[in-house]
Amino acid sequence: MSRPLYQVKADFFKTLGHPVRVRVLELLSQREYAVGEMLPEVGVEAASLSQQLAVLRRAGLVSSRKAGSTVYYALASPRVAELLTVARRILTEVLSGQVELLADLQAAAPSPRPSPPS
Repeated sequence: MSRPLYQVKADFFKTLGHPVRVRVLELLSQREYAVGEMLPEVGVEAASLSQQLAVLRRAGLVSSRKAGSTVYYALASPRVAELLTVARRILTEVLSGQVELLADLQAAAPSPRPSPPS
């Protein structure tokens, strides 16, 4: 029995639910990177980066190639970069709505009453 599509989608988004994985995908949206080049950009230990890259590879989001002793990673599809761009747009819209709501709340807030004299 196959899993429902909504479950597969949920698992896909769970894969994207880790900040290191998102950062790696952002970097790879620019160009191919060697693991060593990513380390200072991502700011985690090599073992942690390798673990997160393995998750992304298993999910089919990144591909790797070896040149000598160096492993290079790239996005498996340019659609991943498009997804990150759309996510940024959505977040921008959501956050601007929240800024507008905050401004409305602040404008509607009653002025503080002065303390009665003692």
